[in-house]
Order: sequence, then structure tokens, then C-alpha cells
Amino acid sequence: MSTATQVLAVVIAALLAMVWVMESFLYRHPRLYPLFLTKPADFDAVRLWTVNLGFYNLTTAAALVAGVILARNGHVEAGQALVVFTAAQHTFLSVVLLVVERRLWLNTLMEGIPALALLILAVD
Repeated sequence: MSTATQVLAVVIAALLAMVWVMESFLYRHPRLYPLFLTKPADFDAVRLWTVNLGFYNLTTAAALVAGVILARNGHVEAGQALVVFTAAQHTFLSVVLLVVERRLWLNTLMEGIPALALLILAVD
């Protein structure tokens, strides 16, 4: 696995960790209303899915970091498999997000473009 792949994987993992914080703990903040298409009246109703989705992103970040650690410690195929799967998963999920809610097109780009770039780097 190339150095560029590893660096991008770690950068995406850091971004996913930030998303985890936003989704799991800060989703009630007014600045995030447009990002999640929420409003104060929705908070109790969306708490379950925002927290769950946040921790989902945290475990995905952990998978990317684990893949890099594995690759750097001689388990290149296992590490690459984790990185490729995670990149493919997020590429696919960005398309699903766009199909489900077109107003979140910017979220789709922010999730999909780095994931697709990582996927291309990781399989090359």
C-alpha cells in the first residue's frame, strides 16, 4: 500500500472522527442544522439515528487506521483489504445519500470524493 494511500486513509479517518463528534454529541448545535437537515423540534426523534450513525463513522475511522497499521507492520494484504472495503463502502454510501436526499448533495461530495480517491489509490 502506497504512502499516499496510507496518508489519505488517515486523513479520512480523522475527518470521520470529527463527524462522529458532530453526529453523536453536537447534533443540537444551530450551525449543524443545515448539515443534518434538522431543527430543534426534531432532536428527540433523531437522537437515535444521529448517535448511531456517529458511532458507525467512528468504527469506520478505526477500520481505516487499523488497515494502515496492519499494512505498515507487514500485513499488507489484510490492511489493504480493510482500506479498500471501507473506501468502497463510503463511495457507495455517498451515492445512497444523494439518492435518498438530494438536498444533501454537498455532504455526498464531501463523503464520496475522498472515499473514491482512496479507493482508486488503494486498488492501484
